[in-house]
Amino acid sequence: MSRKINVTIWNEEDNNQAAYPEGIHTALAAFVKEHEQLGTLRTATLSQPEHGLSHDVLNDTDVLLWWGHIYHHKVSDEIVDRVRDRVIQGMGLIVLHSGHAAKIFSKLLGTHTWKLRWREANERERVWVIDHNHPIAKGLDEYIEIPQSETYGEYFNIPKPDELIFISWYEGGEVFRSGCTFNRGSGKIFYFAPGHEGFRIYDMPEIQRIIKNGISWAAPVGYPKISADHHPKSPEAMYKEAHNL
Repeated sequence: MSRKINVTIWNEEDNNQAAYPEGIHTALAAFVKEHEQLGTLRTATLSQPEHGLSHDVLNDTDVLLWWGHIYHHKVSDEIVDRVRDRVIQGMGLIVLHSGHAAKIFSKLLGTHTWKLRWREANERERVWVIDHNHPIAKGLDEYIEIPQSETYGEYFNIPKPDELIFISWYEGGEVFRSGCTFNRGSGKIFYFAPGHEGFRIYDMPEIQRIIKNGISWAAPVGYPKISADHHPKSPEAMYKEAHNL
């Protein structure tokens, strides 16, 4: 039987999520709850105590989805450090759309991830799948056509991704690395760009498939217990002692 995956969806829950009166976290939860390996599903928002990300919540989270927009600066540095530590320990992190400017994304990647070309023109986006063998791309065709989207473009100030899965082309001519992965410590990170607050992009079955595939990919197989402190006995001595040699 497959291991259950505990998921937490974080959203700053601002008043500018026009296409999602229920809140983007609620829209995401509506299809994430259908994930076949789902264990516990929670949502958390900026206005909650500790932004909804207490030690207990994070310690019980296998994959954290993060959607932010204009209130990145309001996220406590203490919470950012807390999330970072959990990623290093093995928790998966999926950063969505304008979450590229989130403190946690920048801290984990080590660059000014908010720097990219962007404009709002309600133009078409074509998301090309460039790694069909990647598990996040499972079940997808050659590309996904999004009728209206916010336009992102290069240069995107991120380090070289460990894996590049999707590249988007926009009607105005821009291209963008719209789906890529990174590894930090024992944790996996997936950034996926489509998901503007003004369009119901998260209702598209292909987009939902990508996010659910991303949850499966980012989930830890197990949290390794890594010993990195003083050991007065050598491995050979401990082996001999354990086997009475």
